[in-house]
Amino acid sequence: MTLCMDCHKKYHNGTLKLNLKRGQSFKDAAFMEIMRWTLYEKLKEQYPNVKTTYGYITKNTRIHNELPKGHRIDALCITGNLKARRLDHWHYIKKIRRHNRQIHKANILKGGTKKLHQAPYLVKGFRLFDKVRYQKQEGFIFGRRSSGYFDLRRLDGTSIHKSANYKKLELLQKRNGYLVEERRRLALPPTT
Repeated sequence: MTLCMDCHKKYHNGTLKLNLKRGQSFKDAAFMEIMRWTLYEKLKEQYPNVKTTYGYITKNTRIHNELPKGHRIDALCITGNLKARRLDHWHYIKKIRRHNRQIHKANILKGGTKKLHQAPYLVKGFRLFDKVRYQKQEGFIFGRRSSGYFDLRRLDGTSIHKSANYKKLELLQKRNGYLVEERRRLALPPTT
């Protein structure tokens, strides 16, 4: 666990109690503690006006200006320019797995045969997580059947169609390690 020197001493003296569960991992925090200064220095070489900030400053700015909690709001607070005109859209990005290395299903069929877990690489020209258009709606392939019917969803989990025929799909973008979806802010009704 990453602690400052004072807290580390207090912990070993028994004057600091930590509410931890056995097996809890802090690898991500340790990684960021180690790497953030390296990243900062590299960015500073390319962009001399880069500055660092801390979460407590962002939170204080958000609370002081009575803004709701959210990633986009936090980004706005970090800029220090709360009066900036915000766009009505943004990009939501989700990291996905690149491979499914589980070759067989865990349970064995009658007769001791193992059932293959992997679907074919391409089904009717489409892969898992390809970005497609179906009846003027954009989404991603989250499930495939060898018959050519696909489970289509948005990144928030909203179902577009549970069994869309491949003939009605238009490929927009082949999959890669990141799925990108444009999201729009809902228009507020005019005040009377």
